[in-house]
Amino acid sequence: MATAHINRIATAVPEYDIHRPFIALADSMIADDGVRSVFRRMVRLCGIEHRYSFVHPVADGNGNWGDEDGMYVRGNFPHTAQRMEAFERFAPRLARCALARLNLVEQERRSITHVIVTSCTGLYAPGLDFEVVDHLQLDPSVERTMIGFMGCYAAINALKTAHHIVRSVEGACVLILSLELCSLHMQETDRLEQLLSFLLFADGCAAYLVSARPTGLAIDSFAAVTIPATGNLITWRIRELGFDMQLSGRVPGEIRRTLGQSGRQITRGQDPNSIGLWAVHPGGRSVLDAVEQGMGLSPDALCFSRDVLARFGNMSSASVMFVLEQVLRHARAGQQGCAMSFGPGVTAETMLFHAV
Repeated sequence: MATAHINRIATAVPEYDIHRPFIALADSMIADDGVRSVFRRMVRLCGIEHRYSFVHPVADGNGNWGDEDGMYVRGNFPHTAQRMEAFERFAPRLARCALARLNLVEQERRSITHVIVTSCTGLYAPGLDFEVVDHLQLDPSVERTMIGFMGCYAAINALKTAHHIVRSVEGACVLILSLELCSLHMQETDRLEQLLSFLLFADGCAAYLVSARPTGLAIDSFAAVTIPATGNLITWRIRELGFDMQLSGRVPGEIRRTLGQSGRQITRGQDPNSIGLWAVHPGGRSVLDAVEQGMGLSPDALCFSRDVLARFGNMSSASVMFVLEQVLRHARAGQQGCAMSFGPGVTAETMLFHAV
């Protein structure tokens, strides 16, 4: 039976860095001095330096931040229809940028048999799967699959799907696109927990190719670990004013505790420190700290994840692929690796792989 390989990964982000403008905007929405003090402290500790968005931030003469398109106006944040219109407008642009960086030659385009798209921040039909087929002028008979609303671990599930396709369909070549416009769903609020979740998220896209061709990262196995009685800690629901995320501050502690108990299940009995390549979803500094402590990893084990967090923030399903792109760039043949993402459930979706 064929072994699926992640042959190539390309990533892209929009042009506007919104991290500092968002901090100023959020700070202006907080009325309570004590809450503002906690928020500013968490800004200093978050481990993020840049986050990118299709939103073009601008400041007026009084130092108040808004955006060039007037989407986020205090007292008049957009409703869901406006946010979905923005997704349909901006998502294809970002997709085309990532696909261009994947640098597919004509022979590779002709070899693509399946297209998978993951996104939890927007939807329309005909959707991004058709955009990919049309933009690359793929065979119209290419099989298309949309993986929606799974949150940050969707890319691992897309890789799982591609793994099964490659192993069951001779000659299969799967193109995957993970695209998220998380900045679409900012809300006007003074609730600290919500503001801290908005402090993490950003826009990004990854395009990646999976086939039996023995180059890149060979996929070995998958495992999912769901933490009991945590279904209310990460939720993502469609409401009148966009997609409403609830991200509890309890999540890192639950991850730390569960990985301390079940870490060897994820590594299939191996000592975690015997694995040289770690690609953990950069869900936030506290999440990465929880993985490091729960798995008993060395301080530099999650260096790729921490670098992606600092430079791009949390881009939901695209994030782990940004990390795997760095892993692929630095891996040596034979090195073992583990990828891990977290999302609703609370569930850890994990993948073991090795470099070839």
